Amino acid sequence: MSRLLMPHRAALVLALISSPAAAAGLDPASVIVPWGDAVAAAAQAVTGLILPLAVTAATAALARLAGPLRALVTTTLVERLVRNVGDYAVNAVAGAVRGRTLSVPVGSAVIARAVQRGLDEAPAWLVRAAGGRTGLAEKVFRSLPLTEEATIANTLRPALEAARTGRPTP
Repeated sequence: MSRLLMPHRAALVLALISSPAAAAGLDPASVIVPWGDAVAAAAQAVTGLILPLAVTAATAALARLAGPLRALVTTTLVERLVRNVGDYAVNAVAGAVRGRTLSVPVGSAVIARAVQRGLDEAPAWLVRAAGGRTGLAEKVFRSLPLTEEATIANTLRPALEAARTGRPTP
């Protein structure tokens, strides 16, 4: 390529970029440069690059929060299940009164009834989250106001056995 053609090409490109008025040879002071279109095109290109990155960052942040959020919701639902089945069982067992300390036999009956109600009515995934039959029974046992002589051996174990067999507690 000849060196003489280079200035002509540069002038042609400059004339085409600036405006049709400059290409026609008008006064350079009256030439209007359409820079707004260039800025809009550049902004659109930048948005096209930044938007996918922002969506990716938001998705990653949501994925990081999903695990702890799921655990929080599950724990809250398990606590609600324990409270609801415990309240149901206190109302369903003769001799149990809400707000009063429960004796060992009545406490066992309340735990057994609460566990049975949880197994019958709650979704299986929620019962599994509570620790199954045993975990649910332990949680209800800890939530009830029992007498001081109530222990795992004399209150919780008979309740679990009654819940397993379906027979009333002794």
